[in-house]
Amino acid sequence: MVDDSTVTVADSLRAWVATASPGSRLPSNRELVARFGVSPVTVQKAFRRLTTAGLIETRPGVGTFVRARPAVRPADYGWQTAALRAPHTRPPAVSAPMRSADPDAIALHSGYPARDLLPERLLRNAFARVGRSESGWTRSSVAGDPDLRSWFAGELAAVTPAGTTPPAARDVVVLPGTQSGLSSVFRALVGSGHPVLVESPTYWGALLAAAQAGVDVVPVRGGPDGPDPADLARAFTETGARAFYAQPTFANPTGARWSAERADQVLDVVRAHDAFLVEDDWAHDFTVEGEVSPVAARDDAGHVVYLRSLTKSVSPAVRVGALVARGPARERILTDRLAESVYVSAVLQAVALEVVTAPGWRTHLRTMRGNLRARRDLMVEELQRRVPSAHLALVPAGGLNLWARLPEGTDVQRLVRECEAEGVVVAAGDEWFPAEPSGPFVRVNYSGPEPERFGEGLAILGRVLARQEG
Repeated sequence: MVDDSTVTVADSLRAWVATASPGSRLPSNRELVARFGVSPVTVQKAFRRLTTAGLIETRPGVGTFVRARPAVRPADYGWQTAALRAPHTRPPAVSAPMRSADPDAIALHSGYPARDLLPERLLRNAFARVGRSESGWTRSSVAGDPDLRSWFAGELAAVTPAGTTPPAARDVVVLPGTQSGLSSVFRALVGSGHPVLVESPTYWGALLAAAQAGVDVVPVRGGPDGPDPADLARAFTETGARAFYAQPTFANPTGARWSAERADQVLDVVRAHDAFLVEDDWAHDFTVEGEVSPVAARDDAGHVVYLRSLTKSVSPAVRVGALVARGPARERILTDRLAESVYVSAVLQAVALEVVTAPGWRTHLRTMRGNLRARRDLMVEELQRRVPSAHLALVPAGGLNLWARLPEGTDVQRLVRECEAEGVVVAAGDEWFPAEPSGPFVRVNYSGPEPERFGEGLAILGRVLARQEG
C-alpha cells in the first residue's frame, strides 16, 4: 500500500515534469528530502512511480532526468465506424453525475456520499478479518453467499406485515452492484423491443440499462407522493407493458417518498395487470426522518422484484447488492446473471456481510443519518438564501440530493458550463428525464465533501443564474 507522503511527492514531481524540458535534471534525493520533509525511502518510492510511468530516467552516477517524449502518431480508428455500423440503441447522455471534478472544485453533482459518511473503520476491519479467513477465497454460487442472502432476506422479512409470507434466502440473488441487476431484470422480464413504464423523472442509470437492453421506455408522470395510480393504470392498458420501474423511497432525483397508502394503490394496479413492480431501494440506508418500509414487504405473490444496494452506504469499492424475486421470474433473472457475470467476488461478499453484521453498523447508520440531516438542512437554507429563484417542490426525508426547479427559460446546459468554469460542478436535470424535460432543473448533492463550502458553491450558482435572468 502506498502511503500519502509518497503520493504527495510523486504528484508534485509529476506536475514539475509536465512543464520541464526533456533532459532537465531533477533535484537530488537530498534536496527533495529537505524540501518535502520526508525520508529518503519516500523519495525513492516516488521516483519509482514516475519511472514506471515512463516520465523520468535515472543515469547511474549522473542523476535523474526528464525523459524525452517521443513523437506519437495519432491512432486512426476510423475503420471501426464502418465495421460496427450504427448502434442498435443510443443510450442517453448520463456522464455528469459520474464525472470526476477538479480537486479544488465544489462538487455538488455526484451521486455518492463523501468518505467521512462511510464506515471506513468497519470496512478496514472487515477486509482484515476476511483476509485471515477462508470464506473469501472460495468460489461463490451463482446466487451468492448463503449467509449474505439470509441477511438480505431477513432485513426485508423484519418489516413484512403479519399475514404476508416473508422472503427467504432462496429468493435472493447477490449482485455486483444493482446497476447490473437492472440490466438483467430488463432483459429477462421485459425483453428487447418491449415497453417498460418508468416514473418521469427517474434514475439515469435505469434509463441507461433500458437502452442497453433494447427496452422501450414509457414515461409516467411522477410527483412528490409518487405516480398517480390512475395514470399508471392507463399507461399499462395503452402500452401492454408488463413492468413498472420505480424508486418508492427517496426517488433519485426528486426525493419523493411514497406513502403506505400510495404503495398499496400502485401495487393494486400492478396486480390487476399481471405485471411486475421493479422496486429500486437504492437509498434504504439514507433515511433521515422515519423508517423505511419497502413495497416488496407487502407482496408475496411475486409481483415485486426488489433491488437493494450496499454500494453507496458501505463503500464504492464494495460493489455488492441484492435482488429479491420469486417464482419463474427469479429463475429467469438468475439465468441471465449466469451469462452476465457467473458469480460475485466471494471476497467482496464476505466483506459486505462482515460490515452489516458488525456491532458498530447500527451505530454508524445513526451517526451518518444525523450528519446527513444536518447537511440537508444546511443546503436547503443556503439554496433558499443564495438562489432565491430556485424552487424546491419538497425537502426530502432521505436520500442524498435536492431537486431544484429553475425559472422558465433557463438554459441549464449553459448554466452548468458557466458554473464549472467558476469552480462549481452541478448536474443538469435533463439527464433524469426519459423524454423531453418538463422544465429546467438541477440536482445538487448534499452528501458531498466540504459542507462548509455549500454556501460558496450555491452563491456562484445564484450569480450565474442571475446573469441569465438579467
